[in-house]
Parts: sequence; C-alpha cells; structure tokens
Amino acid sequence: MTTITLAHPDSTVHEATAAAIIRVLEANDVEPEIVIGPKSALGDMLKNGEIDLYVSAWLPDDDSDLLAPGVTPLGKLFQPSACCCISREDGPVVSLTDVAQAGPELSRTIITPASLRKHVEQMLTDYALADAGFTLKVLPDEEALASITAALNSKDCILMPLVQPCFLFHQGGFRILSDPKGSMGKEQEASMLMRPGLTDDMDQDLQDELDELMLSTKVISAMDFAMRTEGLTADEAAESWQRGKLLPR
Repeated sequence: MTTITLAHPDSTVHEATAAAIIRVLEANDVEPEIVIGPKSALGDMLKNGEIDLYVSAWLPDDDSDLLAPGVTPLGKLFQPSACCCISREDGPVVSLTDVAQAGPELSRTIITPASLRKHVEQMLTDYALADAGFTLKVLPDEEALASITAALNSKDCILMPLVQPCFLFHQGGFRILSDPKGSMGKEQEASMLMRPGLTDDMDQDLQDELDELMLSTKVISAMDFAMRTEGLTADEAAESWQRGKLLPR
C-alpha cells in the first residue's frame, strides 16, 4: 500500500494521537489521506471499508460500538481513563469519600463535560453527593474545559471531572481524587482499528511497527497542551515528542 485513509474524531487529543501514527506511516513511505468527523459516521465508514485505519478506539467499553465483524484492533497506544480531580494540590480532600464532608470553600457546582455525564451522575449517587448539596452543570466538552480552566486560573476550589489524556494534566496544579467505588469507570486501552481486510493488504513490517508504537497519557497530554497553548500544529507537536523536546527526560 502506498496510501492509507486514516480517520479520527474532531478533537485535539485524537488529532495528536493521529499525528504520532502519521509520522510512522510517512517514515514507511505511506501517504495518509485524513478524514475527520463524528465517531458514529467514521465507525460506519470503517465497517464499510471506506476508511482504512481509525484512531483511536478506547476499549473495551467506551468505543465498543465501533467494533464489527472484520474490524481488527491494532496496538496498545495508551491507557485513557476518567477521573475526578480537585483544583487544590493540598488540603484534606484526597478521595471522593471525603467530598461530602468538605467545607464551604469547595463549590457545590460540578462543571461536567457532556461526555462524562453518566459517570458523574453515578459518582453523585455512589458518594451521596447530591444529599450534600452538589449539583451538575453539564456543558459541551470544550465549554466545560474552558470553564474548568478559568476556575483553575482564578484559584477557585472546584471538583473537576476529566479524562486523561488532556492538556490540563500537563499543566497540573490540581489533585486526582481516589475513587474506591469505581464510579468514574475502568481504565481503557487506546487502539487503532483496521477495516475488514486491511490485515492482508498492509505490509507486515508496517503492521508490526504500528502494533509496537507506545505512546502514553503523558505524551498525548503534553502534545494537547502544546497544540492548545503554544500554537503548535499536531505534526509539530509529534515531531517535538519524537525529538525528546516535549517532555523532560
């Protein structure tokens, strides 16, 4: 194969992940054709063989609907996970079990990305947070991230439902709370998905190289940060990572 149609959802995290994979393709003299769109539409295109490689599916739970007969996962890129954080690195709140007893300095409004609504509603139930006066303010993901960032910058004390990787984890300045009841869900595995028949069409050496590609939530968070705050393109962020300039060694 000299060209591969690669697809990813329209988010900086998926764009960063795709950029790292594109560099591997180009190093093997394979030209990528990029398709960006909603997950559901890309999933249909993958099943129909209209795209070759989907980046990336979070399995086994989050993106299980993208799997279909003949669609093959490839690689273990990093381990995404949902968590709840508090915008203070110090203080007595270290676990979600502590939140209901937190003092008035902790806002009772939880700014919630829409994609995490079910997890956070489960968290409210499991830890009796609604009874303690906590409510959700559900926003589209990008709006929620903007509101959380503003709260961090103004030193407000808030709960922050987030998914790793995310640029905020590279920025830091907050604490991840332990979740002994598992309300925020299990850690996932980010994999590429190959269309039916691609295992036979793709050069085996390239498949092996992609299968062995190891990123991490730290790498993708750092790339996301560079793209969002430093003006780098996804390709520039991927190159910076490859050259060892993105993260301290």
